[in-house]
Amino acid sequence: MITLAGIIGSGKSSLTEILSRELGSIPFYEPVEDNPVLPLFYKGNELAAKKRQAGEKDATNPYAYLLQTFFLNRRFMMMKKALQSRNNILDRSIYEDAMFEWLEKRQDPETGLWGKGINFNSISGAFKVAVIYANGKRTNILEELNHVVPSNDYNLMILIKVSYDTMVSRIKKRGREYEQIENDPSLIDYYGRLLKYYEEFEENYNQSEMLVIDGDKFNFVENIDDRNHILDMIEMKLVDLGNIDCSEYETLRQKRLG
Repeated sequence: MITLAGIIGSGKSSLTEILSRELGSIPFYEPVEDNPVLPLFYKGNELAAKKRQAGEKDATNPYAYLLQTFFLNRRFMMMKKALQSRNNILDRSIYEDAMFEWLEKRQDPETGLWGKGINFNSISGAFKVAVIYANGKRTNILEELNHVVPSNDYNLMILIKVSYDTMVSRIKKRGREYEQIENDPSLIDYYGRLLKYYEEFEENYNQSEMLVIDGDKFNFVENIDDRNHILDMIEMKLVDLGNIDCSEYETLRQKRLG
């Protein structure tokens, strides 16, 4: 299974589509358009920011836990389907959901704020708290996934790294109203925190092989040469993992180059 990771606007969904067409595999997308909690979450950021400005220093987004629970449940179901083939693709990682849920619950001892200014010494612990509640029972998602796929040898995590400026530019371009800084200035702080979270994510992720892509340098959506370069990087890594063989790689490459 191939999984994409990266901050908002990094190009996860775009690369998922490109890569699934290239490999002839099945893409699984983050539930955004049919997510009833996401608009509430962004509204919650705005409400929390106003409360902090009014003096309520420990005010947090009341919908953060609800959103991550929604994502964890949906992602878990998609992962079980995606694991049926080595090269099926998820456009977001359940490990990110687990990490954010854990981080947003942590409190900064200096400021009293949750999920801010924390020295993340053990972010790997986030990967152990991905839980769902089914039939009133607490179930560890990652433990259950180990039964579904006993080995991570064939799994690949692709992390797309972008700068703050690139992220904001792409968010503005895709035009989702609730993501725009102009509509909610508190998002400046939120997006800044997300970038820090992903730095820790890259440093501590150890669940499978990871390939890091520079999303500032390579515009794989609009530039064909950049796209071919990224696809070469990914496919060579898939050869190393045994997901495709050398002849398959050469066939894919020659087809792309015409």
